[in-house]
Amino acid sequence: MKYLKFTQYIYLAFAGFFIYDGIMKLNSEETPWLSFIIALVAIFMFFFRRNFAKKFEDRNPNS
Repeated sequence: MKYLKFTQYIYLAFAGFFIYDGIMKLNSEETPWLSFIIALVAIFMFFFRRNFAKKFEDRNPNS
Protein backbone atom coordinates (compact mmCIF):
# COMPACT_ATOMS: atom_id res chain seq x y z
CA MET A 1 0.00 0.00 0.00
CA LYS A 2 2.94 2.31 -0.39
CA TYR A 3 1.55 3.49 -3.71
CA LEU A 4 -1.05 5.57 -1.83
CA LYS A 5 1.73 7.96 -0.81
CA PHE A 6 2.56 8.66 -4.45
CA THR A 7 -0.81 8.58 -6.18
CA GLN A 8 -2.05 11.62 -4.28
CA TYR A 9 0.46 13.79 -6.12
CA ILE A 10 -1.14 12.89 -9.45
CA TYR A 11 -4.06 15.09 -8.39
CA LEU A 12 -1.69 18.04 -7.99
CA ALA A 13 -0.33 17.43 -11.48
CA PHE A 14 -3.88 17.43 -12.88
CA ALA A 15 -4.67 20.61 -10.95
CA GLY A 16 -1.59 22.30 -12.39
CA PHE A 17 -2.53 21.25 -15.90
CA PHE A 18 -6.09 22.51 -15.59
CA ILE A 19 -4.99 25.81 -14.04
CA TYR A 20 -2.62 26.25 -16.98
CA ASP A 21 -5.43 25.33 -19.37
CA GLY A 22 -7.76 27.82 -17.69
CA ILE A 23 -5.23 30.63 -17.96
CA MET A 24 -4.68 29.85 -21.64
CA LYS A 25 -8.45 29.94 -22.19
CA LEU A 26 -8.65 33.31 -20.43
CA ASN A 27 -6.07 34.70 -22.84
CA SER A 28 -7.95 33.34 -25.87
CA GLU A 29 -11.33 34.66 -24.64
CA GLU A 30 -12.90 31.23 -24.18
CA THR A 31 -14.82 30.24 -21.06
CA PRO A 32 -12.27 28.85 -18.57
CA TRP A 33 -14.65 28.04 -15.72
CA LEU A 34 -14.80 24.29 -16.29
CA SER A 35 -11.00 24.06 -16.19
CA PHE A 36 -10.86 26.01 -12.94
CA ILE A 37 -13.61 23.89 -11.38
CA ILE A 38 -11.80 20.67 -12.30
CA ALA A 39 -8.58 22.14 -10.82
CA LEU A 40 -10.39 22.92 -7.56
CA VAL A 41 -11.80 19.39 -7.41
CA ALA A 42 -8.32 17.96 -8.03
CA ILE A 43 -6.86 20.06 -5.20
CA PHE A 44 -9.67 18.93 -2.91
CA MET A 45 -8.99 15.31 -3.87
CA PHE A 46 -5.28 15.77 -3.08
CA PHE A 47 -6.05 16.85 0.48
CA PHE A 48 -8.73 14.19 0.87
CA ARG A 49 -6.40 11.40 -0.29
CA ARG A 50 -3.57 12.71 1.91
CA ASN A 51 -5.87 12.67 4.93
CA PHE A 52 -7.09 9.17 4.03
CA ALA A 53 -3.49 7.90 3.68
CA LYS A 54 -2.60 9.29 7.10
CA LYS A 55 -5.61 7.62 8.68
CA PHE A 56 -4.79 4.35 6.96
CA GLU A 57 -1.15 4.54 8.10
CA ASP A 58 -2.18 5.27 11.71
CA ARG A 59 -4.58 2.35 11.68
CA ASN A 60 -2.04 -0.10 10.28
CA PRO A 61 1.49 0.96 11.38
CA ASN A 62 3.18 -2.22 10.07
CA SER A 63 2.65 -1.38 6.40
